[in-house]
Amino acid sequence: MNKKSILIVLILLSVTFVSGCTSPAEGVSEKSGNIEDNIASNEGSDSGIHGSETDVLYQVSTIDALLQGVYDGVLPVAELETHGDFGIGTFDGLEGEMLALDGNYYQIKTDGIAYPVSGEMLTPFATVTYFEADENFRLEEPVNLTELEDFLDLNLPSENLFYAVRVDGNFFYIKARSVPRQEKPYPKLADAVSTQSVFEFENISGTLVGFRAPEYVKGVNVPGYHLHFITGDRSAGGHVLDLEMENGDAALDITSAFFMELPTSGDFYDVELGQDLQADMEKVEK
Repeated sequence: MNKKSILIVLILLSVTFVSGCTSPAEGVSEKSGNIEDNIASNEGSDSGIHGSETDVLYQVSTIDALLQGVYDGVLPVAELETHGDFGIGTFDGLEGEMLALDGNYYQIKTDGIAYPVSGEMLTPFATVTYFEADENFRLEEPVNLTELEDFLDLNLPSENLFYAVRVDGNFFYIKARSVPRQEKPYPKLADAVSTQSVFEFENISGTLVGFRAPEYVKGVNVPGYHLHFITGDRSAGGHVLDLEMENGDAALDITSAFFMELPTSGDFYDVELGQDLQADMEKVEK
């Protein structure tokens, strides 16, 4: 090997070493972005994974942590927006219900009003995705909440995947709620909802926004359906407790990839997870 060849090899080794030692800035978005890019890179391969980078369900923390009072916000909404234009969750201190629809994020407070959200606001728990409908259904007959969920279940390709659920319709009746901001020491969620505000809407159009999670994610997310509601004019809404739907259009986004970020400090480090909290879950969701 001549001197010129040796020099070229040394230059290449230097570039490789510097590139390997260069790390991205620390932060949630950089880490999760890399993982989501890796998921996206599988598109078109023979891996059998459905969809693309938009078919990632992104979640902050776990539902069991929220049930046990881990309410301190850990991720700014501005960061959450980079992971989805559709979803649900809550805000720092459990202050109100979060709803994201068509790229717009709302905070539904205890007055029932849906307020636009600033990017600086924090969330302790949220689930979002980029919504792209894979299945569409027309509902011509009136249904209640149970009947709506049963109808959607009958049309699922599989019960073992995640689904983003959007239903635009006309409603005879909607019963929804929002929870007020909590102060430390935080109560458990089942106790916090005892102070919830309940809203009843009649003869109104609007949109149901939420997810259906498989049974095996118990403790991580809400098994089954978790839905929030916003009126057609985007002025009011809440966490859905009950409904009577006249007619409408339902859409499912089949979501085959799941990515969860956990808090890196605070109460989450000390909370005892893995308990059977099914009774609390039923109290909170109903």
